[in-house]
Amino acid sequence: MKNFVKALEDLPRIVKFILVLIGDIFANIYRLCKSITKGNILGIILAIILLVTGGFVILWIIDLVTIIINGNIWWID
Repeated sequence: MKNFVKALEDLPRIVKFILVLIGDIFANIYRLCKSITKGNILGIILAIILLVTGGFVILWIIDLVTIIINGNIWWID
């Protein structure tokens, strides 16, 4: 799981932006894997809720902005 998270973090900024722009499911899977790797129970629960509900539009916008600014998807970890 750590290798998967590392691979996602190492993707170029433009690839992350395009993946999140197409659909926020990429970001939600990344959030879930990152929380599982760190053992963050709250993060796991929130990531599962985001996956089930399809995410929120506000998080989609936040993800796009944070990818442009720092190159990473925003999460509570």
